[in-house]
Parts: sequence; C-alpha cells; structure tokens
Amino acid sequence: MRLVGKIALVTGAGSDIGFAVSERLAAEGARLLLTGRRTDPGPLPAGAVYVAGDLRDEAFVAGLVTRARQLHGGLDVLVNCVGRQFDSDLRTTDAADARDVLDANVVAPLLAMKHAIPAMLERGGGSIVNIASRLGIVAIPGQAVYSAAKGGLIMLSKGAALDFADRGIRVNVVAPGLTDTRAVRASFERQGDAAAVRRAREATIPAGRLATPADVALAVAFLASDEAAYITGAVLPVDGGYTAA
Repeated sequence: MRLVGKIALVTGAGSDIGFAVSERLAAEGARLLLTGRRTDPGPLPAGAVYVAGDLRDEAFVAGLVTRARQLHGGLDVLVNCVGRQFDSDLRTTDAADARDVLDANVVAPLLAMKHAIPAMLERGGGSIVNIASRLGIVAIPGQAVYSAAKGGLIMLSKGAALDFADRGIRVNVVAPGLTDTRAVRASFERQGDAAAVRRAREATIPAGRLATPADVALAVAFLASDEAAYITGAVLPVDGGYTAA
C-alpha cells in the first residue's frame, strides 16, 4: 500500500495498459480520477471516477484537474497512458496523420502535465510517470513517426524533470516493449497467422515473451511511489531486455 493518501490522475485509462495501471494504483491505496476517449471504459477499480474526453482539448484537461481538487483536494500523481500507435511509410504519411500522432503522444501528455503541476505544487510536490515505448529508444522499420513521437515524449519528460526537480516534482518514463494488449493481438491477426507472428516477435525479445499490462503497471507504481523519491528524469524500459541488445 505504497500510495495510501495519494490522489492520482490516469489518462488513457480505457486502454489495456491504462486499466492495469489504474488497478495497480488502486491496490496500492491511491484515490483515482481516470480519463480516456472511450465513453464506456468497462469495469473500474473500486472508488475510481471516470470522465470521458479528449486530452488534446486543453479546456477539458484543465477541468480534470479542477475535478481532482473538488473530489479529493488536489493531485499527487499523474500517469499519462494516452497515445496513438501508427504504422508509417514516410512516402505515404500525410501531414494530418503525422500531427495526430504527435498530438496524441506528445501534446496531450504535455497539456496534462501543464495543468497537473500547479496542483502538485500546492501539495508540496508529486510524481509524473509518462508511458513511452521501446520505440522511443530504438527504431524499427515502419515506425518512424511513432518513434519520433515517443522519443519526443521521453525528451519532454527529461526536460520537465530538470525544470521541477528542486520543487519536489519527479518526472519519469516507463518504456514498455511489445505488450500483450488487444491492439497488439489485432495487429498480429492482420498479418495472417497470428500465432506464427507472435512467435516471431517473441523470438526478438531476450526474455522470450511479450510484456503484460501488469508488468508495466508494477513499474509505474514503483516510480509513482515514495520508494522512488530520488529518481527523476529516468527512462525505465519494461521490455524483457529488448533495448539492451
């Protein structure tokens, strides 16, 4: 129960990773305000409040932080699970798609941080954990735009960590490897023999398996907690050794 007494906002909570993070933070004792674009996110952790909306809308983001103050008196933890996967061929990627990927993966977390930080400062500090990707650290074919976006999120996080380290706010990144989510399983199915595609992907991972959403959530909970009190500006790969190769 490392987060008892903490108030946490989780964005992208309707995703598989966002839901796992929400469950883990609740199990650690946090009081939760959750948001995502899904109007029906499914079952919620006990006591959690969910508000549907678009994190690219700054007025909506500001309202979320106001809601956290109204419900719980402030904000201690922000976890940005919001994002958009995108397979790209630069010869056919148009400006609208590129902007949308950057908005989802960089601008939306930036806006959440912008409005969360003042609320955290009111409480003497806080912890921000941004979910990036192994592809923000290394590149693979067909993912140039997505890699650029997640790499941008990593550098945004490092810069914010330096800006607020002396005021008690920590900013860290969890960079998951290929994770067993609905979206990933659907991508395998689009490529033909899903089981064969999965085996081929797992063969590229030193640990020999995909990450689970729970693997990611455990790393997030650690960085959100006071156990990580002297860690800021860090990028924690949760990728089974993929980026160590």
